[in-house]
Amino acid sequence: MHHPFRNVALYVNDGTGAFGAGIMSEIFGYDRRSRGLPGFDYAVCTDRPGPVVTDSRLTLMVEHGLDRLAAADLILITSWEHFEVEPSPEVLAAMRSAHERGATIAAHCTGAYVLAAAGLLDGRRATTHWRWAEVMAERFPEVKLMPEVLYVDEGRIITGAGAAAGVDMCLYLLRREYGAAVANGIARDMVLPPHRDGGQAQYVATSVPADCDDERLGAVLGWARENLDAPLTVEVLAARALMSQRSFARRFAAATGSTPHAWVLSQRLHRAEELLETADLPIEEVARRVGFGTAATLREQFVRRRGVPPREYRKTFAS
Repeated sequence: MHHPFRNVALYVNDGTGAFGAGIMSEIFGYDRRSRGLPGFDYAVCTDRPGPVVTDSRLTLMVEHGLDRLAAADLILITSWEHFEVEPSPEVLAAMRSAHERGATIAAHCTGAYVLAAAGLLDGRRATTHWRWAEVMAERFPEVKLMPEVLYVDEGRIITGAGAAAGVDMCLYLLRREYGAAVANGIARDMVLPPHRDGGQAQYVATSVPADCDDERLGAVLGWARENLDAPLTVEVLAARALMSQRSFARRFAAATGSTPHAWVLSQRLHRAEELLETADLPIEEVARRVGFGTAATLREQFVRRRGVPPREYRKTFAS
């Protein structure tokens, strides 16, 4: 049986990102159970309980010490202000022992530095804020840094890029553990687009959301999302946007960082996930509604992109 995390701890320290701490607290600390969404046992902890001054001079009163990390299934780390300040040996030991006992640790922005200093990123792919990627790469040559992506999933270690990419990392984690309906429900509650996707299951290759500023293009994308069962070729989409196929493809790439084909594929997969979780439809009908045509095509795409067949996905996440 799939047991997603319930006990969540955010680690902060002087100079930590107030924005990141706000994101994590909004996502995991706010009680949405009355809306049918999961609740978390959420706590903020630091080396020594008491006041913690954030990067924007906002002071947090933190009640818990490092012992609180020992109870968490999910540990979050937001930004770390000073690379020249080594995390304490106690923090590094707590992160290593949490990892050894099977907890998931997710760090975004310069918080990835704490994981790197603990040796937990050696030989792994990771990301951080683009501005600090070079400094981090010099300091930790064993880490396979990917500064161009939004987040990287290495199983029980997840890293996210800077600032608002903390939202993407957390929504991705919720989607991975609880399914699309829960992640989208929390995103809607926070008035966010549900999922920034770059067409790859393990990481996202663009920081440009698919909801774009180009108005004519935006209208076509909206129409395509409502009509996933239609044949959505570049020809069809370009004609709808009143553009030539070449200029449509060029403007599409500029606005979304993706090709029309990859974008349509990811929209179809997201919609299929939602239907598998929330609607009691035969797999064939799901395939038809999202434009994959046959159950076999849906299965092939699902296994390739999500690593599991649709039936297994449904068994794990059906609400």
